[in-house]
Amino acid sequence: MRVAYFECFSGISGDMILGSLLHSGISEDLLQRTVAALNIGAELRVSRVDRSGISATKIDVLVDGKSAELQPEPAHSHHHSHANDHHHHDAGHSHASSNGEHHEHTREHPHSRSLSVIREIINKAQLPQAARQTAIRAFELLGEAEAGIHNVSIESIHFHEVGAVDAIVDIVCAAVGCHALGVDEFICSPLNVGGGTVKCAHGEFPVPAPATLALLKGAPVYSSGIKAELVTPTGAALIRALDCRFAGFPPMKVESIGYGAGSRNPDGHANVLRISIGELVDVAQPTDSEGGHEEVMVLETTVDDLNPQVMGYVTERLLAEGALDVFIVPAQMKKNRPGSLLTVLCQETKAPDMRAILFRETSTIGIRTRRERRDCLERTLVPTVTQWGLVRVKESRLNGTVTNFAPEYEDCRRIAESNSVPLKQVQQESIAAYLAHKQPSPSGDAAANKKLASTKSHVA
Repeated sequence: MRVAYFECFSGISGDMILGSLLHSGISEDLLQRTVAALNIGAELRVSRVDRSGISATKIDVLVDGKSAELQPEPAHSHHHSHANDHHHHDAGHSHASSNGEHHEHTREHPHSRSLSVIREIINKAQLPQAARQTAIRAFELLGEAEAGIHNVSIESIHFHEVGAVDAIVDIVCAAVGCHALGVDEFICSPLNVGGGTVKCAHGEFPVPAPATLALLKGAPVYSSGIKAELVTPTGAALIRALDCRFAGFPPMKVESIGYGAGSRNPDGHANVLRISIGELVDVAQPTDSEGGHEEVMVLETTVDDLNPQVMGYVTERLLAEGALDVFIVPAQMKKNRPGSLLTVLCQETKAPDMRAILFRETSTIGIRTRRERRDCLERTLVPTVTQWGLVRVKESRLNGTVTNFAPEYEDCRRIAESNSVPLKQVQQESIAAYLAHKQPSPSGDAAANKKLASTKSHVA
């Protein structure tokens, strides 16, 4: 399973998520095209900054050429009966200084956007459907939190003009970038919410602010003592909309890492969000990438009276439950009936579960089981950056020498579908990008070098 892990030791906000995604390899062009598709007069400014010795990516949303973060009116929401109230800022933590001071906002904005208007903006933009749903869900969660606090209907919640632009860009771009990772699950560390107080519509409240705390129900939170609001409503809403699971750092093979910067730069504390992307591993079992050999169980059964649609379903179930491989071979059975030989490879501990699925889901009345030795090449997933985003290229090695390499099909398919480009073009460019960034092999890897050169010539 491929996962993305957010480490929120300095909290989380929308722009920090964007910065971490770009730093990890997501295409800047993808996010810039997403902003343009929203057609709300905004753009992204990307820069590299230092946060306590950590190089991180900083994202600013520009409105009419000026940073929305610097506007007198911050990103916030209000309901009609408090149209001139000013809530706390939700842009990269700049609303609270490192010593807990807060800044009043006095300029009034006559224009605002309701939740229904924001839904319309997102629905009109050309976005991947999954990302569109995540973005709308995040805004609905924000609206529900505010409505519950003020005891009003969700449609009476409005976002001020500048603040709404900032929030729309942060949420929509974060949704597009997160789905472009192609991960199966998002995991989040416990959240450092900060401390001190924050100015809200009806006075000062302790951190986390009411809307943020409402969004964090059920999530593990703590305060490290820093006197600033570290988790913003936008960050909390995105974590909820992505259906993050909360846990410590999972056992995984890390492929890429990204650091997204907040606006403040306090001494002795790196104000960054870190994202780690990779494959979960089973620490109790040897992994394929280690090479060598291992013992596996082989389960076989033949059927001649099962709907082919059921066979496809059973294959997916077996793989989802942990089978190493499943394959089906045509077979000629008794009474000249055409049938199928269904074979399952799995770890010994998984064999009882695999047998239970076969007996329950197919028409078989008998399963053959045997133990076999499986010899494997060492496998390594190499993250490769293409013009559309990150693609993993799997290298297979024998005694340290590359014998095969190929881009991961699921990564290429995801990119082809989300960018409306031919799958073969994505595969070819992934190979070309891999070859272009491949370091020269050590002397003695002549066979591998010859294979790389031959493949490069073929791609060209």
